[in-house]
Amino acid sequence: MEIINLSEQNSVLNRYMSEVRDRHYQNNRQLFRNNIRRIGQVMAFEISKRLDYAPQEVTTPLGTLDISLPTDTLLLATVLRAGLPFHEGFLDVFDHADCAFVSAYRMYTNREHTEVGVHAEYMAAPSIEGRTVIIADPMLATGGSMAAAYEALAKTGKAKAVHIAAVIATPEGLDVVKQALPDEQATIWCAAIDPGMNEHKYIVPGFGDAGDLCYGGKL
Repeated sequence: MEIINLSEQNSVLNRYMSEVRDRHYQNNRQLFRNNIRRIGQVMAFEISKRLDYAPQEVTTPLGTLDISLPTDTLLLATVLRAGLPFHEGFLDVFDHADCAFVSAYRMYTNREHTEVGVHAEYMAAPSIEGRTVIIADPMLATGGSMAAAYEALAKTGKAKAVHIAAVIATPEGLDVVKQALPDEQATIWCAAIDPGMNEHKYIVPGFGDAGDLCYGGKL
């Protein structure tokens, strides 16, 4: 399984990442959501380079020409609720794609809030059979939500290829996802890989809770 860390290259992505991490910028939810969306757009462009292409004739007002266009049947999947702005960024680029939504959320399983389980209870998705699937979730912390989302989708068929997309990942989360997905068909894309998590399973330095920063706190 290939892991691509886009922070290893200098690009405008660094600007967006610096702003989503900055606690002062985080006071503006609209700016935070917009930057998550723009990170999705950049990552979608990078993933587009890995798709299969074939020439297609296009007719202009003055003639015709061949243009190489993607032949993959795309399915964009995301984990509710934090993944929505990230998903919108991908959909801005892959506007012909079908979409899937999985409700997979983490629950603390002890009183000290140091142990986390993942519960998936809802999915709306077409079959992934023969499709190129992109699963977008901003935070790949423990890896449990991403693995649960993939396992739910995998019950509907066998994908042609799978791309896992995260804004920030941890080495522990990457290991969990690598175990959950077939090596021969999966690629993991990250805008950054941070060193690890704190005792409450939040990424450090990270940027906090993506869902809360996008939409407000929850009970």
